[in-house]
Amino acid sequence: MTFKRKLLQALAATTFTGLAGAAHAHFQMLYVEETALQRAENLEFALVFTHPFSGGPTMAMGTPRAFNHISSHGGEKIDLRKYLRPIEWQSRDNRTPAYRASIPRELVRSLGDHIFVLEPEPYLETEEDVYIQQFTKLIVNVGGVPGNWSEPQGLPVEIQPLNKPYANWTGGVFRAVVLADGKPVPFAEIEIEYVNHSVDLEKNAFGQQDYVTAPQASFKALSTYADAQGIVTIGLPRAGWWGIAALDIGTTKTHMGKPLSQDAVLWVQARDMK
Repeated sequence: MTFKRKLLQALAATTFTGLAGAAHAHFQMLYVEETALQRAENLEFALVFTHPFSGGPTMAMGTPRAFNHISSHGGEKIDLRKYLRPIEWQSRDNRTPAYRASIPRELVRSLGDHIFVLEPEPYLETEEDVYIQQFTKLIVNVGGVPGNWSEPQGLPVEIQPLNKPYANWTGGVFRAVVLADGKPVPFAEIEIEYVNHSVDLEKNAFGQQDYVTAPQASFKALSTYADAQGIVTIGLPRAGWWGIAALDIGTTKTHMGKPLSQDAVLWVQARDMK
């Protein structure tokens, strides 16, 4: 994150309580209800650019540049953009353009891991006068058979999991490597947010009830750094969805004549041990 981006977020947090949403992380959500499936089934995705902990505000998405599925067997890449359909997403604060995708079960019929990768159009954050582009991964498993969950996908920036993102108990630890152009990024800045509300795929909306209450604004987006080998370690204190973002790690630093922050995002699902 650039100094300017940090300063503007700090000012928003301390000067105007009405702009508290601007004080924590932007996250590209790539949401599906369940990532550990017993058998293949149709998958309903929501692609929303938002602030997950607070349920808004949500930012308008442009047409994704790429939305791919990489199968567990053979690593075949399938372009999923034909399944995308534009929608209006209702957040706590506003209603903005987003996307849904209905992926037929035939594409995930094989046992093992199925990697979904989203490359969104860069988003202009007008308050900061910078573009943000978040390369986002989510991994679905069918039948409990391990596959290619740990393999990098050759993205300009990405987070390579060292634990299965779909098989995590609440209270466990998740580890990953931050990569830019396939190489570890030492001391990369990391932000983590919890999806603190329900996601209603029928209404294309976030639920109005928070799961937890943050005692102070700094708890909404947690911050840490990767180590000297680019490895990040985070705890998973509550069941549900956790987004991990490595900020401004891409080698491409400008877009349309303005600064560009290329971020890597990985989604992790945790479950209670019952």
